[in-house]
Amino acid sequence: MSQSLTLELSEQVFVAIQRQAQAIGLSPAQLATTLLERQFTQAFKLLLNDSEQNAARARFERHFGALALGNSTDLDNESIDADLVREYGSTHEGE
Repeated sequence: MSQSLTLELSEQVFVAIQRQAQAIGLSPAQLATTLLERQFTQAFKLLLNDSEQNAARARFERHFGALALGNSTDLDNESIDADLVREYGSTHEGE
């Protein structure tokens, strides 16, 4: 279910929303809706009851391990530092 909300904005804010919306191919109303929904996403999560939170977490956790990089990745600083040194030192010629 959706609701309508009428807002009164200053000219400066409206022009900013209008320009941004035009730049990305949305109407000002669509952009404002998207921005408000993003702003309140965390609040929406707080409104979920325990079973809804558990179901949302389960949907999220189904994605764990879904990405195969094809090689192992290390999370230790020494390995990361070595990778960075190798990449920064490479000229990438002939690649």
